[in-house]
Amino acid sequence: MADVHGSENSRVVRAAGVVGMATMLSRIFGFLRDMIVAGLFGAGLTTDAFFVAFRIPNLLRRLLAEGSLTVSFVPVFTEYLRNRSRKEALELADIVFTALSILLVAVSLLGVLFSPLIVTVMAPGFVKTPAQYDLAVFLTRLMFPYIFLISLVALCMGILNSLRHFAAPALAPVVLNLAMILAALSLRGFFREPITALAIGVMAGGVLQLAMQWPFLVRMGVRLKPNFRFRHPGVRRIGLLMLPAAFGAAIYQINIFIGTILASFLPTGSVSYLYYADRIVELPLGVFAIAVGTATLPSFSEQVAQGRFEELKRTIVFSLRIILFITIPATVALIALRVPIISVLFQRGEFGVQSTLLTAQALLCYAVGLWAFSIIRIIVSVFYSLQDTKAPMKAAIVALIVNAVFSLVLMFPLKHGGLALATSIASAVNVGMLWVILRRRIGKLLDREFYRSVGKTAVASLVMLGVILFVGLIYPWNTTGPFNVRLIHLGLCVACGGAAFLAAAFLFHSPEITTTFGAIRRRLTRGSSST
Repeated sequence: MADVHGSENSRVVRAAGVVGMATMLSRIFGFLRDMIVAGLFGAGLTTDAFFVAFRIPNLLRRLLAEGSLTVSFVPVFTEYLRNRSRKEALELADIVFTALSILLVAVSLLGVLFSPLIVTVMAPGFVKTPAQYDLAVFLTRLMFPYIFLISLVALCMGILNSLRHFAAPALAPVVLNLAMILAALSLRGFFREPITALAIGVMAGGVLQLAMQWPFLVRMGVRLKPNFRFRHPGVRRIGLLMLPAAFGAAIYQINIFIGTILASFLPTGSVSYLYYADRIVELPLGVFAIAVGTATLPSFSEQVAQGRFEELKRTIVFSLRIILFITIPATVALIALRVPIISVLFQRGEFGVQSTLLTAQALLCYAVGLWAFSIIRIIVSVFYSLQDTKAPMKAAIVALIVNAVFSLVLMFPLKHGGLALATSIASAVNVGMLWVILRRRIGKLLDREFYRSVGKTAVASLVMLGVILFVGLIYPWNTTGPFNVRLIHLGLCVACGGAAFLAAAFLFHSPEITTTFGAIRRRLTRGSSST
């Protein structure tokens, strides 16, 4: 690959690196949080109730904020920054902030009022267990105002990312995880239902995340204040983009909640098995796929705003190659090490061997769709930068239907694993449809270099798999063994397998590893020269 120093590709790599490192830290604390939750509360009635209640405000966050507002706001805000004046762009941000605040207050109040109905719809299987249903309703009411706080955080993220600042928004989830950890450890003894402490931690985390964004906004000259000019043309454009984006995001989230609803009819613990497995898959997604998607949206939007479509196509292909360079070996590793990963992270206290094996089954079914979960982040960002939110919506409708059909078919023979596999299948269909539409829209994208790169990554991943299997022969896995024995096995497999993949990638002259290490070397060179 040619040197990308000073190009948009180089900016993407640097931005993705910042987001990826921040997200890695967030994920570490997230896993620590989940380990503590699993150890203190296990996988059962109360945790199922909490996870359902926590997902409800998260669903609305993704619908109203990240799922529609941010992706609609960034392209329009970027266009104002590039083609108009900074003053006009900041005025637009003030108006959106005002409108969003009013909307979120109304949504929060309605959510608290209608929590019993919401829980009934989201987890109808809970109705047959009154104690679990009542707890889920109580936790939902307690955490619903979180949507107000975290949606404003998402708006701040859109503004900061458009101004090419990525660290503070990416670090915000660390604050949430810390708040939940501290609440679980220190407050659970103060409540009749100890898991209530987690809900308190969620609300405290929301306040702290929002407070964390404000100094960075002020430093960049952004002081959000009330502005009621709701007829502003930029607001109308964002609103027109938001409607199909929100609908498309709703369908995507419904795919997830189909699994939650159906899992509530399966044996107790199924919701938790899916949750913990999803948390594992979210590690490569969050650190790499979401990081690249977050970094590319402002780049794509700027290229579209300035009419640089050939450069846009090159940036798309470059982003896909970076994503696959990570997700292909990650998929192989997750499949090969699914039981050791779950066991080391969660198997303690109330989370026993049986919970490990059942969660590993869900992880296997999620892992086969990791490539689709990752690629869709890039493709959807391209459509949003083109200010086209209808195509993702249409593809999401088809994916919803596919998910519903396969969930009903697979949940009987495979239980909760079938629900995870249906999600993977639906995501693959979604990617396929969007790719066809995108190619018709902007022309051919993939070239011979792309296929050579993916081929080298696949071969290097097979080398990694061979090394992992060899380590397993020398140091066999024992699910019921002591923690330190299990940790050593997993550590050896990860270290040796990762080293084998990197060595093979260097040996095969993989362009992605050359580009990544080149960017790191240039960053270090600039840092040493400035000291």
